[in-house]
Amino acid sequence: MSDEHFDAIVVGAGPSGNAAAYTMAKEGLKVLQLERGEYPGSKNVQGAILYASALEQIIPDFREDAPLERHVIEQRMWTMDDASHVGMHYRSNDFNEEKPNRYTIIRAQFDKWFSRKVRDAGATLLCETTVTELLRDSSGKVIGVRTDRNAGKVFADVVILAEGVNGLVGQRSGLRSEVAPDTVALAVKEMHFLPREVIESRFNLKGDEGVVIEAMGTITKGMTGTGFLYTNEESISVGIGCIVSDFAENETTPYGLLEAFKNHPSIKPLLAGSECKEYASHLIPEGGYNAIPRLVGDGWIVVGDAGQFVNAVHREGSNLAMTTGRIAGETVVWLNRRRDEMTKANLTEYTRRLEQTFVMKDMKKYRKIPDFLHGNKHVFTLYPKLFTNAAQSWFRVDGVDKRSKEKQIMSSFRKSRSILGLLGDAFKLARAWR
Repeated sequence: MSDEHFDAIVVGAGPSGNAAAYTMAKEGLKVLQLERGEYPGSKNVQGAILYASALEQIIPDFREDAPLERHVIEQRMWTMDDASHVGMHYRSNDFNEEKPNRYTIIRAQFDKWFSRKVRDAGATLLCETTVTELLRDSSGKVIGVRTDRNAGKVFADVVILAEGVNGLVGQRSGLRSEVAPDTVALAVKEMHFLPREVIESRFNLKGDEGVVIEAMGTITKGMTGTGFLYTNEESISVGIGCIVSDFAENETTPYGLLEAFKNHPSIKPLLAGSECKEYASHLIPEGGYNAIPRLVGDGWIVVGDAGQFVNAVHREGSNLAMTTGRIAGETVVWLNRRRDEMTKANLTEYTRRLEQTFVMKDMKKYRKIPDFLHGNKHVFTLYPKLFTNAAQSWFRVDGVDKRSKEKQIMSSFRKSRSILGLLGDAFKLARAWR
């Protein structure tokens, strides 16, 4: 392997790595992809959400054979206290379109499929291969990688780091600092299996329709985080995640948090009778725009989770991963055809192109949200209780006139959070949301 030279090496075979490798390979570049798992997706037993528009730009006809579970027609957003929830949901038959907008997927199956497309495009994939460090020339430019294989050096014009949120290769090579515990969440998920017809009856679905539920509130025990549930073809993915620094300060374990969430009165009936067959935990970048590390240098590019590309507000990740991977691949193809060196100055074209996409525009828009949430934990404790108590009072018909109920509700808000506090929170949120 040490005698070979590639146009590009991609470290990682998740959505961002596969997007980058496929984009370059289909344009004729000689691409090597390295994956430390037994096979692409072997580290991902959980389900996930696939956003179609990002994948369509890479593989337009992906719906013909991709392992898709259900297309999402209904989104529920819940604010929960310990015994109830209040929220909103949107359901539309318009989502039963010829080419649906969102799908639930099982990552292990999807990553295998995507990897097969990458290899069909001409890339070389080596699994069970760990990159231990980046190789540099005398000027400091990255010229390849060292792996844990015998004769483990392999050279390339550029290395694309799609290695996930930990970014260990980048850290060991001095390209980035260690991930801060307040910029990453630890999420735990389970897969609960039920007959297809039970899922469809329980969630009012037919055919391949699906539902997504996203939840916040006291379910995270005062920590910054969210819970979720969504339907697959014959299973339900359920999970919860919180910022790692909060877990370090709180005695609650991730698994204990998940158990409590599953037993919440609003969630438990949805899982009734199911069989849990899979459990997984993983890290999710949550630091937002301000936590994005250096993305390019002499001979290297960072994509996907390794670049903190997750929109935590809208719970979007796979579309940002695939888009950053695709744009990195397109940039390398463009430079290769121009016969330009893969220097930092030239690879900055990647960041310039990113700036024109929804990825950086959305990351910038919500750049203040992480600090707002970390500094206002009552968003996860006080407000959920106030909202659910207000709903309880308003919808209970008990002989009390509605004007009196309105006064009671307003009084409870003022007693729990002063007028200045309420206005201040609204102002802070509005500033963070801009």
